[in-house]
Amino acid sequence: MREGYVTQPVLTAANENALLRSVYNWMMLGLLISGVVAYLAANSAGLQQILFGNSVVIWILLLGELGLVFAISGGVRTMSVSAASSLFLVFSIVNGLTISSIFLIYTSSSITTTFLAAGLTFGATSFYGYVTKTNLSSLGKYLFMGLIGIIIASVANFFMRSSAISWLVSYLGIIIFVGLTAYDTQKIRRLGERITNPSEEQFGKIAIVGALALYLDFINLFLLFLMLFGRGRD
Repeated sequence: MREGYVTQPVLTAANENALLRSVYNWMMLGLLISGVVAYLAANSAGLQQILFGNSVVIWILLLGELGLVFAISGGVRTMSVSAASSLFLVFSIVNGLTISSIFLIYTSSSITTTFLAAGLTFGATSFYGYVTKTNLSSLGKYLFMGLIGIIIASVANFFMRSSAISWLVSYLGIIIFVGLTAYDTQKIRRLGERITNPSEEQFGKIAIVGALALYLDFINLFLLFLMLFGRGRD
């Protein structure tokens, strides 16, 4: 009885740590792929012409990204780990193509500095989400409502072209994605707590969905930071 009492927390902690390592590994791989694809696309005149020479192409990519997010998040229970991981890698490639324009708009030093600032912010917030004893689950619905709000405001501002609204959306967006980073990290950790006898399939699926969530949190933080503090090319 005493042996079981001691072993269970050890197993739970091991599952948590293993799951988070897997999540961060997948997330970093996704970011690396997106960064390489974005850089290569930005340095290819032919690809830039295809991507941004016709607005239809960029809309197809954006809708494709959205479809991939829903496919991974909603269909992960019925698909295999290999299918889920393949879709995640495809998503990383597509997103790299979508954000490649940042290399044409902002200076390389500005992109690097902003990436590091976003990385530090993300790392500190994710660490807080991992270690805090405060239950962040109640924040989830408010953060989601805020996310819907800034999406609607961004769409409206696409037609209004208001710099004031753009700045407000950017600052609110940073607050929301900082909150989502802590929330998602704690959610992943708690999923790890509930896995008492994980199968490789179950573990892999949770890792992919978790990596997608944190990838989206980070990339949005980075882009919002870049919009506010990035230096444009002359």
